[in-house]
Amino acid sequence: MAVVAGVVFTWLGMVLAISFLETPLKFRAPDVTLRVGLGIGRIVFRALNTAEALFAAVLAVTLVVADVPGRVLAPVVAAVAVLVLQLAAIRPVLNRRSDRVLAGDDPPRSTAHLGYVATEVVKVVLLVLAGVLTLSSW
Repeated sequence: MAVVAGVVFTWLGMVLAISFLETPLKFRAPDVTLRVGLGIGRIVFRALNTAEALFAAVLAVTLVVADVPGRVLAPVVAAVAVLVLQLAAIRPVLNRRSDRVLAGDDPPRSTAHLGYVATEVVKVVLLVLAGVLTLSSW
């Protein structure tokens, strides 16, 4: 259970730090244009999503080999499902738009960004729930 708690809270901290702190603040920095911000964001989110995929893999292995209560299993599996949704459905749309912006085009704003933010909020709630349930299972 310690591995589950450690991974869940590390994952949670990274999502909070990147999605809800670094991302909005970078666009407030002097001289950071939309193109520069998007370029930085793509690199940062690629790294975050890679780390998230590794966390999901570690959790999957841990959940298979450890005796994890079902009440912990459910929010962990749901958080991983949200990550899969983000990576498979939302990020490709965002990447296509940012490709256009980085190429010098001025495409209309995308509602996919709002979908990504909404799924990040859901993922944070699920990770908090999974972490609290993990700690209360000891």
